[in-house]
Amino acid sequence: MFGAMLEPERAADAVALAVLAEQVGLDAVCLADHPYWPERLDTFALLAFIAARTDRVRIFPNLANLPLRAPAMLARTAATLDILSGGRFELGIGSGAQQMWDSIVAEGGPRRGPAESLHALGEAVQLIRALWTTGPEVWFDGRHYRIAGVTPGPVPAHDMNIWVGAYQPRMLGLVGRLADGWIPSSPFLPPEQLPAANQIIDGAAVDAGRSPGSVRRIYNIGGEFTSTASGFLQGPPRVWVEQLTELSITEGISGYILYRAESGDAIRTFADEVAPAVRSAVSTERERQRGLGRDRCQT
Repeated sequence: MFGAMLEPERAADAVALAVLAEQVGLDAVCLADHPYWPERLDTFALLAFIAARTDRVRIFPNLANLPLRAPAMLARTAATLDILSGGRFELGIGSGAQQMWDSIVAEGGPRRGPAESLHALGEAVQLIRALWTTGPEVWFDGRHYRIAGVTPGPVPAHDMNIWVGAYQPRMLGLVGRLADGWIPSSPFLPPEQLPAANQIIDGAAVDAGRSPGSVRRIYNIGGEFTSTASGFLQGPPRVWVEQLTELSITEGISGYILYRAESGDAIRTFADEVAPAVRSAVSTERERQRGLGRDRCQT
């Protein structure tokens, strides 16, 4: 999967870039979720508008701000958007950026430490999944969230994924135990830190009776297309292709999201010169390794 996180200041520009991303062949578009920033429109409302203006790309929040969005409402909103978009919505959730707690509290949200954030996110994932079923009434009595006899629904149009942002060891363990996917960002978790993080996720998945391959790895990537190479994703498209192919093969990354994409030129270059070349290179390597049992990379 190749996509773009759209960060323009104007909503009209975000929609235009989303339409462009679909036209040039990207697979997904997403928006960050910072409800406490007054210059931002509501992430979910804008995603709904983007869904109405596109036909193929998957859409998701990258990542929904859990402290300011109650799980029961997140479940209903996500399922509604999935139904309206014809099964193109996925749900990304984050526990709340530590440096933003003052803003979260100012908006009426709770102030949570690392342990509380971990517990709250785990409860939210379980609660949201329970509300996406057609089963009996849902009762949930957690430390942070409680519902009493709620009739579940609506049911998403497809088997919707819950992708979680995580960086610290305990949160990475939660990803391995509960999440369908992991979304870190390269400015905060550079490539050299991926192996250790993946090891924690894989170990937690095995301990929970899950296959590590069931946890998708999606990487928000920050970089710049330049004429000469000078570091991670700082160089011409061929350098991007080499580096992303290596991450797919060695770290099982199966999705790349162009971080804070504000330029149509960058989106075009990413779609035209990077995505197809990485897909081809990874496919060739997967064929070679198919008999070795390493099949996590599904870019």
